[in-house]
Amino acid sequence: MSPRLLRSTLLVAIITSASRLLGYVRDVLIAGLGGAGAGADAFFVAFRVPNLLRRLFAEGVFSQAFVPVVAEYRMRRSAEEVRGLVASTSGSLGLLALGVSALGVLAAPVLVLAFAPGFAVDAERFGLASQMLRITFPYLFFVLIAALAGGVLNAHERFAAPAMTPVLLNLAMIAAAVAVAPRMAQPMVALAWGVFLGGLAQLLFQLPFLAGVGLLVRPRLGFRAEGPRRVLGLMLPAVFGASVAQINLLLDTLLASFLPTGSVSWLYYSDRLVEFPLGVVGVALGTVVLPALSRRFAEGAREGFSLTLDWALRWVLLLGIPATVGLVLLAAPLLATLFQHGAFATADVYMARLSLVAYSLGLVGFMLVKVLVPAFYARQDARTPVRVGLVAIAANLLMSLALMATLAHAGLALATSLAALLNAGLLLGRLARAGIYRPAHGWGWFGLRLALANLVLALVLVHGPAETAVWTFAPGTTRAAWLAFWVTAGALTYVGALWALGFRRRDLLPLTRP
Repeated sequence: MSPRLLRSTLLVAIITSASRLLGYVRDVLIAGLGGAGAGADAFFVAFRVPNLLRRLFAEGVFSQAFVPVVAEYRMRRSAEEVRGLVASTSGSLGLLALGVSALGVLAAPVLVLAFAPGFAVDAERFGLASQMLRITFPYLFFVLIAALAGGVLNAHERFAAPAMTPVLLNLAMIAAAVAVAPRMAQPMVALAWGVFLGGLAQLLFQLPFLAGVGLLVRPRLGFRAEGPRRVLGLMLPAVFGASVAQINLLLDTLLASFLPTGSVSWLYYSDRLVEFPLGVVGVALGTVVLPALSRRFAEGAREGFSLTLDWALRWVLLLGIPATVGLVLLAAPLLATLFQHGAFATADVYMARLSLVAYSLGLVGFMLVKVLVPAFYARQDARTPVRVGLVAIAANLLMSLALMATLAHAGLALATSLAALLNAGLLLGRLARAGIYRPAHGWGWFGLRLALANLVLALVLVHGPAETAVWTFAPGTTRAAWLAFWVTAGALTYVGALWALGFRRRDLLPLTRP
């Protein structure tokens, strides 16, 4: 079990890393085209609305609800019943997604007012956002069906193809930015078409792999069938539970629309940098651990369930804490190197740095939620993450309103980070109190070595890189060389410190009870 889990996690992490790197290429192009101006603000709203719904219903709730049911069907039902589950769920979900997408296109101006009410007093941003939202909203339909295909493949432990789909979205947007945007009066509209085509590509790409596992079936309506009813029954109450972070980010966008022009964009660029380690570590672990936990629950293996979760939690801390240290101490160098060109000015680096530091403080919380929520969904418990998530969302809203008055957009980011840590703490507490999770032995020594290694890393990064002003005025190639050096130096320092403290391969594998 343990080598397979580790291999699958590394595979998803490597593919996700490639996707995130392409995402940065995409964002560098966006920064050059629109910087932090009105067009960029409008595009980010037009992209964030369907992207949020994707994360709520596709990446988040749908995956968490569908994979455990598929895993149970595979273990306890016939192959024909599994095919019937996929056919009826895809038909029912497809009809719902098509209806929602059509409504989104028709109601685009209303949605812009709902998600970015501050745009109401800015005709340029409001008009552009409405126009682009009509183009991007059908992306939701494509990506929801793609998520169903990915859930089927993940349940069969075919992780590579679903993990590849974000690469296609990034490639489509890069192509739109390079080949189409320069020929348009409003370049950001080309990116909206890139989103549309990227969603279509994500769906079509997975169809041959579905055929490979014998589950490329003709969709049929089946709202009354047992399987779809169970999936929808887990989905509907859990809209908030699996995607609290995304809802909180949407609140950031909504409140930032009332702040000075550029605030929405500064938050976006900051979030994109935090998304790299979150995607590589948090999403990879969450993707791989859900089928494993679902299988343990279906087998009635309580001990195996707890040990699998314990292994995932250790990995979150092992990689999440140094990522936090690196993002906080290299915030300005990262922003200056990746985004400071074209319309993205030096002032934007300073402003985005504030929100990047604030978002980074919640990175471990974001990662923990990605691992802890699947522990509930694997047990087909959708209610607990909802209750905890509602508390976190309410706390985020209150803290955002309080902090934005003095810290502006950075206050919104800080509130979101604090809410993520609260969410993770409450989820872990529920699992521990219910006896579902019992920490394996060795946590004390593991934590001490982790703390010392990260202290060494922080000392190197605090005293090494130059001041922010030096980075912002250096040529682009020089910034890239400096950043590569310090990222490499930081990684080697951390790994070396762990090795010196006795960290070995056995620490990467699940532990057993003493």
